Amino acid sequence: MSKNNSTSQALQQPTILSYVNDLPNLLSLSGLACTLLAIYFSITGLYEAAMIGMVWAVAFDWADGLVARKLKGRSANDAKFGGQLDVLIDIVSYGVTPAILLLSYGHFAPIYLFGAFIMVAAAAIRLSYFSTYGLAGGTKYRGLALDNNSLILVAIFLLETQVSHEMFAIILYISAVGLAILNVSEIATPKLSGNPRNVYLLGAYTLGITAIYGLQLISN
Repeated sequence: MSKNNSTSQALQQPTILSYVNDLPNLLSLSGLACTLLAIYFSITGLYEAAMIGMVWAVAFDWADGLVARKLKGRSANDAKFGGQLDVLIDIVSYGVTPAILLLSYGHFAPIYLFGAFIMVAAAAIRLSYFSTYGLAGGTKYRGLALDNNSLILVAIFLLETQVSHEMFAIILYISAVGLAILNVSEIATPKLSGNPRNVYLLGAYTLGITAIYGLQLISN
């Protein structure tokens, strides 16, 4: 009897790729594609394109959450799978990608490995903590949310053309480590993605950043 039940459960269990048909997951994977482009362009030194990839990764990350909350008919397993997918993509988007950006801009010198490790470790610790405890009081994060890393870094990178490479490398290093410290700090920060006004602001910010760096790409 138990064997029949196990067989029945196995037949009812959805396939792995069936979750790709879920719109929020498609948006999450679109963000992952942007992240991969950001990593590629960081390694190749085309930083303007990397910045565009980083900011669009955040836009898709916010979009998948909005769609998931409004989409009807999603099961508990759909939500659980989407949450796990988000966490895995977040560590790549907001931990690994900024770390690779820092390493690349520092010409992969050994001293930049320390800052890169701090960023990735902070992202892993923060995501593990959030997965365990969720929002503080149901409304605020404890520590700076990881998506802010990319939003802040793409703005800081606007200074790259205004100072020498050596000076900006120091600015980028300090900024990256500073953000990592804030990620695991005890400060309370609001959940920006849950506010419709902030969604419009992110949309405007994403388009603005894309235009600025796009023009720099064309002019180069």
